Amino acid sequence: MFGLGTPEIIIIVIVILLLFGGKKIPELMRGLGQGVREFNAAKANVKAEIEDGMKNKPASKDDSAATNTTTEEKK
Repeated sequence: MFGLGTPEIIIIVIVILLLFGGKKIPELMRGLGQGVREFNAAKANVKAEIEDGMKNKPASKDDSAATNTTTEEKK
């Protein structure tokens, strides 16, 4: 995991505890969890829009060829 061993992770946790204190960490984690939930909801929304777009395909090549022949006939 990024070349971090157990001693490094322990030092990082201790520094975080010293900087933020025990009361702020739950608030930070709550905010982080909310951000992850919002990200996943946005990701699901984009995925659904893409799938809907694939279901409603634009006109196929055959339809566009038929349109071209009708416009050529009018000339």
